[in-house]
Amino acid sequence: MLKTDLWNVWVVNRPMRPLSANNVKTFLQRFEQFRDAELRSVEVLSATNISITFAVQDSARAFDWITITLAFEGVSDAKLIETNKVAFIDMSDGISLICEADLAAFCIGSYNDINAIKNASLFVISESLKYQEGQF
Repeated sequence: MLKTDLWNVWVVNRPMRPLSANNVKTFLQRFEQFRDAELRSVEVLSATNISITFAVQDSARAFDWITITLAFEGVSDAKLIETNKVAFIDMSDGISLICEADLAAFCIGSYNDINAIKNASLFVISESLKYQEGQF
């Protein structure tokens, strides 16, 4: 295998990793809270599974651009946007991820608690949250 092939296998086939209250802060710091990231897609996979993909700069890779996919399972509440409006979402405030009381909450913008995120233009509340790194 060539070096490029090995890199593609490592990046493309990366497994989903869980995000919990213990590692959310480090995760957000690594990607600078997704400030000025590019929202690529919002996909409803089933009634309780949603996937959101971003292009974001990774401080662990000298701020190189990568793709991060957030996978929400056991979704109990969400406010989503239409596919044709994804490119117009303002990412200057980044995202918020809150893990508490066996729930994971995500939204666009800066919010501090699960109840407040319901005011965001895009939010998801679920039982579990995982992420996957990919190619830019």
